[in-house]
Amino acid sequence: MPRVICVCGARPNFMKIAPLMEAFTASGQFESVLVHTGQHYDERMSELFFRQLGIPEPDINLEVGSGGHGAQTGEVMKRFEPVVEQRKPDWVIVVGDVNSTIACALVATKLGVRVAHVEAGLRSYDRTMPEEINRVLTDAISDLLLASEPGAVENLRREGIDGARVQFVGNVMIDTLLKHRARADQSRILEEIGVAPGRYVVVTLHRPSNVDRREALGELLAAFERIAAETHVVFPMHPRTRRNLEQFGFGPRVERLARLKITEPLGYLDYLKLMSASSAVLTDSGGVQEETTILGVPCLTLRPTTERPITITHGTNRLVPVGPGGFPSQEAVVGSLRTALTDRRGAGLHPPMWDGRAAERIAQCLLKA
Repeated sequence: MPRVICVCGARPNFMKIAPLMEAFTASGQFESVLVHTGQHYDERMSELFFRQLGIPEPDINLEVGSGGHGAQTGEVMKRFEPVVEQRKPDWVIVVGDVNSTIACALVATKLGVRVAHVEAGLRSYDRTMPEEINRVLTDAISDLLLASEPGAVENLRREGIDGARVQFVGNVMIDTLLKHRARADQSRILEEIGVAPGRYVVVTLHRPSNVDRREALGELLAAFERIAAETHVVFPMHPRTRRNLEQFGFGPRVERLARLKITEPLGYLDYLKLMSASSAVLTDSGGVQEETTILGVPCLTLRPTTERPITITHGTNRLVPVGPGGFPSQEAVVGSLRTALTDRRGAGLHPPMWDGRAAERIAQCLLKA
């Protein structure tokens, strides 16, 4: 019976680790340990996600907390190493592209433990994104690369990675979405916020390129002001974005917008309901591009590139043109939204093997490896 350590560290990981833990338990053929690095340090939100997604209580919480990239990555490595030495797993399973992903993969590799990377091969080809660095390095040292889309398999082939190490398994995030969609439909979040289905757009924003510069955040706020003149805008605000909003003096400007509704970050079920009932989603997140594709909701990605191009070719996603400053202009955002609302391109298309069974395939890959 293979012993596996599953690692999660930040909120995007939770939706990916949940179906894996369930599949390992259901098979009865794994001895699995769940390690939470504590990279996502909002304890209330972490507990909410774990409870809603049915993730078992972590066996170990490294409680790393926030910090710069180097400090956080180093601290995860320091605290994870004794766990691997004590537990002696056959596999360490890492998901996604956060600092915990590369940190735990490095520790396992140096200790001679095999690494499986879930969501391998995604590439934005934008090295200014810390996540891109994490993805490339994690793939280079992983023993089993589990890809969510055919383009990721091709990326790994071009990088010279042995095809025997690569498996196309589908998308575990979609496993979670399909399992919980009916429950999410019961959420009362629309009534709590005061919006009607199809009569609002959702905004999520947290990338440094969009929120860490006054000029960029100000231009995007100008776009949201114009959109709010025509429809409600619901903005679950990331702590980083909220902090910069106040620091740049944009607080009073936002408060004047009656149709702009800012909320705290939402739990998974409430956010899934909010997206599914919206007329469109504007985001700089990676996972949201995938979720909106399955929900059939237009998605506007406020970035020059995406590591998930299948959401454009087989989904509802489109990139908003970025100007010379590295961020979209208000005209580009508003124009792209108008186009998306009239041309519902991609609705009804689903990428191959995004069918709710990716975690089952991963379990089988590990048993055969």
